[in-house]
Amino acid sequence: MLVCQCNMITSKQIEDIVLELLEQDPWQLVVPAKVYRELERRAKCGGCVPNVVDIIVRVTESFHLQQARTPGELVDVQARLEKLKQKRNGVPREGRTTGHRAA
Repeated sequence: MLVCQCNMITSKQIEDIVLELLEQDPWQLVVPAKVYRELERRAKCGGCVPNVVDIIVRVTESFHLQQARTPGELVDVQARLEKLKQKRNGVPREGRTTGHRAA
């Protein structure tokens, strides 16, 4: 499946890069910028970044499931991400109030 139309990157290419990175160091933080750097490309419009993050989470989770000795040793990444999303929703991202805006 085509994930990034600007660079013509498929989900298979992203999955392969993430697996290579995890095989080098299973506990490193894999982020979209690292994936694009390995592909020798950059995110142009940024529309694909959420899909790249989803692929990274899915591949990382399955990689650690295969490596885990018991299911209890695996941290549920998706559940932790959902908690962070819920905590972040509705919270203003700027430290200023709207009355302090210049425009």
